[in-house]
Amino acid sequence: MKNRGFQLKHNSLFLILFLLTVVSIISIAIIITWTTLRMAEDFFIDKFSITNAKVLDQVTDSFESFHYAIVTASNNLSQSGTMKTILTEEQTNTEKMNSYFNLRQLMKRVEPNLDAYDVSITVLGKNGISYSTNRNYWPISDNELSESHLTATTNRNAKKLMYHYDQRENLITNQVSPFVIATRALLEHSSGSVYGIMYFAIREKEFRSFYTNYTSPGNDIFVIDEYGRIVSSNRDELIGQGDPVLQDYASELLKNPDKYVIKKFDGKEHIFYGQYLESFDLFILNVIDKETAVSGLIDTKEMVVTLIVIILVAILFVFLMSRRITNALYRLVREISNASKNDFHQYVSVDGTYETRELGQAFNSMLDELHDYVDQLVESQKQIRHAELSALQQQINPHFLYNTLTSIKFMVNHGSKDEAEDTLIAFISILQNTIGNGSETVTVQQEVNTLKDYVFINQMRYGNRITVSYFVAANCEGYKIPKLILQPFLENAFFHGFNHKQEGSIKVLIWKQGVDLICEIVDNGDGMDLTEENELPVSNRKQDRFTGIGIRNVHERIQLLYGETYGISITSEIGKGTKVRITLPAKKE
Repeated sequence: MKNRGFQLKHNSLFLILFLLTVVSIISIAIIITWTTLRMAEDFFIDKFSITNAKVLDQVTDSFESFHYAIVTASNNLSQSGTMKTILTEEQTNTEKMNSYFNLRQLMKRVEPNLDAYDVSITVLGKNGISYSTNRNYWPISDNELSESHLTATTNRNAKKLMYHYDQRENLITNQVSPFVIATRALLEHSSGSVYGIMYFAIREKEFRSFYTNYTSPGNDIFVIDEYGRIVSSNRDELIGQGDPVLQDYASELLKNPDKYVIKKFDGKEHIFYGQYLESFDLFILNVIDKETAVSGLIDTKEMVVTLIVIILVAILFVFLMSRRITNALYRLVREISNASKNDFHQYVSVDGTYETRELGQAFNSMLDELHDYVDQLVESQKQIRHAELSALQQQINPHFLYNTLTSIKFMVNHGSKDEAEDTLIAFISILQNTIGNGSETVTVQQEVNTLKDYVFINQMRYGNRITVSYFVAANCEGYKIPKLILQPFLENAFFHGFNHKQEGSIKVLIWKQGVDLICEIVDNGDGMDLTEENELPVSNRKQDRFTGIGIRNVHERIQLLYGETYGISITSEIGKGTKVRITLPAKKE
């Protein structure tokens, strides 16, 4: 089992190359297949659109023939003086009987224009006289007719022949039947006033006969008006319903140079073809189920089988070639992996292909240079770290300088010259101990004096709500410690330890314990939540108001100077305070 793991680990290059190639082959095959299918579909749809355009032209011709018949019949009626007289003059009952007879004779002369269609003609005059060639065909009363939207719309558009959707309940079967109604106003030529309206009613089923021969399952036709309402369709259940989506598709078709769009309809993708019937102010949509249209275009099963065979052959070829190429690399990797067990003193064998020989020679040359480089690097890193720490020691945050000088200026301006003088003396002392003193270490006494000066300045600026006490063993004042080793912790306690408490105290304690020098900074402030004992929080440089030396830098600095047995530990308890313990070697040099 262990040997298998070793082989798997050192054959990772082969596995990665093989898997990447396999994934690439499969991805490319799928992409090519999908692209081919899409191109075939697009090609089919483009060609089919040409055929469909011819079909729609034939359907349009049928509609135009019907429209021409309506126009001819309406012209004959509108030009009849008898019609105008009957519909405008007030008449007795006897005269009305003669009028109905004359209207009947007039309709007989007009009806041959509409013999090819099952149409009912109704006229309604402004004097209230109405006549219909077949009242049962379009069952609407005179009162309903005069108050209908058909009449109102026609009166508003008196000069236009208009087509409308209407539905009526059959009094015998109690079923609602949809109709397409053509209306045209009868105008008096001299004044242009309306003296009557003509209504040409055709059942939707008769209207549908203009295109029924071109529909089939999955191939539907919708005739919609300007509001998206379906006026006529081979889908009975949708007739009369308003569908603004169809209106949007129709508008998009008018702008599309391809003359078709592919959109979602009834939860499936459909191909939409369309044509505007200007004479009717209607739009005819041919909606074809895309899946039905392209289902027989390509033999999917045969294509899948062919695709799988091609992929398997390609994978086999890739496996053999990848294995052959990576065998030499496998041997080289195994020897290189064992080099660390011999502290990089064991050279690898130089054999195999040209590439592996070059790699072997390069590795052996690298081993010769590695030991010299490591020694130089260790020494260089030590020097760099010492230089960094030396630079950090000399840094004083500019904001501390600006704020201190501003405070001194404020004191002078307000007459507190003694306080200003004391602050300035403390400030000069800090500068002497930090910048003026080039030594990396100072005595405990010097470090404590720096702390006192720092605290004095801050108390002058912020008040005495936080008191600081110093407890230094007399025998410890001469011991040497790294410069500014205590200041970051006193600063942290001073500025961040009393955010919730209004006042408190900080204690600085220094004593010798065996061969070690122990320094503690203890406060009774807010405390903090440490996940584990001795955890060192990462210092935010923006919070280091005095120097750029953060808490973690101090810890690393101590361990670099004195070893890993020395350093910093922090304990804290929420609401009770924090204790920082710094352990250093007790040295006087």
